[in-house]
Amino acid sequence: MKVYHASQVEVAHPDVSFSRDALDFGKGFYVTCLREQVVKYAEKFLFRGKKAVINSYELDEGWRKYNVRCFDTYNEDWIDFVAANRHGDEVEAFDAVEGGIANDKIFRTLDLYFSGDITKEDALKRLRYEKPNHQICLLSQQLIDKHLKFLSSEVL
Repeated sequence: MKVYHASQVEVAHPDVSFSRDALDFGKGFYVTCLREQVVKYAEKFLFRGKKAVINSYELDEGWRKYNVRCFDTYNEDWIDFVAANRHGDEVEAFDAVEGGIANDKIFRTLDLYFSGDITKEDALKRLRYEKPNHQICLLSQQLIDKHLKFLSSEVL
């Protein structure tokens, strides 16, 4: 499957050790199969006056044989997992996590929940109508090295 990653540089050899902490699915290398989604994300770099690069990869099906957590919907398990990762709490170890990304609209709901302004039940009611978009967080360097092949990069 073809996947994409937005950055300010070409990332021919992804390395999870360079990833930021406290992200939705943990410290890993994030990709999506939705080109439109990654272009939208990359445009945020441009708005800040920075370079925007879209990196393309081939992720072979072998990655699915690893310990993968998949979230099909924005549900209680998803919100608990995202909350734990963002707070730096201990979570079950996975080689990869696949599911919806917390875009701007969803992030507003999560922010209200994390700040205590709404309950988890209220947050889930709001999220129920949102169609999940897509991200894969590759947490295992071994998985990346064996199953993710760099194809090209494109400067926006």
